[in-house]
Amino acid sequence: MPQHDAQSFASTLEPVLHHECHGHLGPISWFKADWQHGGASTGFSTWRLRTITGTPKEVPCVVKMPIGHKEYFWTKRLGLVRPDEWDEPRSLALPTPRVLAAGFELGGYDLAWIVMERFANPPIALERSDASLWSMFETAAEFHEATILERPVEPELCPPAPDWADLLEKGHETLRENDFDDRAQWIEALNQTERVLHQLAAAWENRPIDTWCHHDLHPHNAMRRVCEDTSVPGHCTLIDLALVAPGCWIEDALYMERLFWGREQQLCGIDPLTTLADTRKAIGLPSDQDELDLADVRRVLMAASSPAFIRTENDQIYLKAALNTLQRLLPAFFG
Repeated sequence: MPQHDAQSFASTLEPVLHHECHGHLGPISWFKADWQHGGASTGFSTWRLRTITGTPKEVPCVVKMPIGHKEYFWTKRLGLVRPDEWDEPRSLALPTPRVLAAGFELGGYDLAWIVMERFANPPIALERSDASLWSMFETAAEFHEATILERPVEPELCPPAPDWADLLEKGHETLRENDFDDRAQWIEALNQTERVLHQLAAAWENRPIDTWCHHDLHPHNAMRRVCEDTSVPGHCTLIDLALVAPGCWIEDALYMERLFWGREQQLCGIDPLTTLADTRKAIGLPSDQDELDLADVRRVLMAASSPAFIRTENDQIYLKAALNTLQRLLPAFFG
């Protein structure tokens, strides 16, 4: 649904939404966020709730509709709290947004909607510190724990693997058709990858599926709650749960790592894989060496796929780093 049509549709259903919220929801100011590409409408509002003391309290909130099944399920199941528990320590420590109300039908339409807390602080990305990134990975580990407690991992729901051979062939095609830095080195690296591609793809396909992965873990999807004690940072929270799916826990760390290839200084000395391993261990989650050993398999597959996306993601700094990754890691697979 085009964004303009989605906002018009949301505005039309707004009176119905207010009725469903039984007078708790205030006026909604709809907006289009820069990061939104789908058909969901998002709006700012306020919510009137009763605290544990019984006194009314108005809290800022975000309204989002329609949302997909995954985002609805996980956001609601992990974040729904009772009004009188809104400010309790357990609620303030949730790894995902606190949810005020949600439903999967509105005005006779099969349409999922949600009302959740609004964060006053900017994303973790703007804090630019090792401490903030560490807290994001602590929350990622808490998210892994919370999802498994909520629902056992179902490996059959794991997204299908990319067609790696097709991606490498598209990479070759792109290299032939474009004036490309390091073309000869790229061709050699892709040729070498193809020689061990079956081995790499099989190793990755057989990875342990042990986690509900976020699959979009990065500092712009991590927010921090405001803490009453301003000398203490509020708890970090992960947003945008639309891509949650079964996988191996290292996928979240490696996705984050890949985003910063060539710009590692922006990670402030934090290594995503070892940090997530450490934060998982700290709360009793496994981070086995066998899984850590799979990281280089995934890195090679991701790096070798990079030329296939040049038409849409022509970032020369990233591509240079991807090539360096291939040249550094490939020799180990020919031992």
